Amino acid sequence: MAGPGTPVVFIHGLWLHATSWTPWADHFRGAGYAPVAPGWPHEPETVELARANPDAVADIGIDDATEHFASIVAGLERPPVLIGHSFGGLITEKLLGQGIGLAGVAIDPAQIKGVLPLPLAQLRAGLPALGNPANLHRAVSLTEKEFRFGFGNALTDEESAELYRRWTIPSPARPLFQAAAANFVLHSQAAVDTHRADRGPLLLISGTADHTVPDVVTRSTFKQYRDSTAVTELKQFEGRGHSLTIDGGWREVADAVLAWLREQGI
Repeated sequence: MAGPGTPVVFIHGLWLHATSWTPWADHFRGAGYAPVAPGWPHEPETVELARANPDAVADIGIDDATEHFASIVAGLERPPVLIGHSFGGLITEKLLGQGIGLAGVAIDPAQIKGVLPLPLAQLRAGLPALGNPANLHRAVSLTEKEFRFGFGNALTDEESAELYRRWTIPSPARPLFQAAAANFVLHSQAAVDTHRADRGPLLLISGTADHTVPDVVTRSTFKQYRDSTAVTELKQFEGRGHSLTIDGGWREVADAVLAWLREQGI
């Protein structure tokens, strides 16, 4: 159960552990919110345990994760703010489109159905999982070099290596396959209700140097909401990569989210 204040549910994406949200949770708690940062279904409690037991999260899909976080929200006393990064951002969008949550912030959100741009950098960033069809049912880990390209490309070698050591875990490859095939599947799990008018406000955030979810993809996602009268806004962070929630500049992003929530009266 959430404590005093508006609940905030942080939802991480692939290859990062739930504890990577700890600085954000502390920051939001200091701002008067009641944060929780649960893991994905079956995710071990620590980075070390997750690395030791990769099969625990194998074969988990987008809907599995979405239903998991919906059940967590249902157990809270009040509707929460949902803040997700990467595939956590896509899940945030799905939940908000289902009328779940007070507001949503999707940071570098994974590609939803209807988004067409597929930059070469995004293809390369997804290759560790998508390069082998057998990975569909597996959990996949990134090498330090792969993390450097997909997450830490806007950082020094040293900072990227430290973030890799501290936060990375094996993650299910299935969501990447589902997102990649979304525009060819009638009832794709990567589909989001972008037309809903009675949902809470949504903020999309992108880093202009992101390789994993390039800025053009987030801008295309933003356009998918053009027929909704609900509040939908886009904020771009110049020169920031996919690591913007965990690197040395995370507080700038967190403060921008807090400022936006205040603008929404939340």
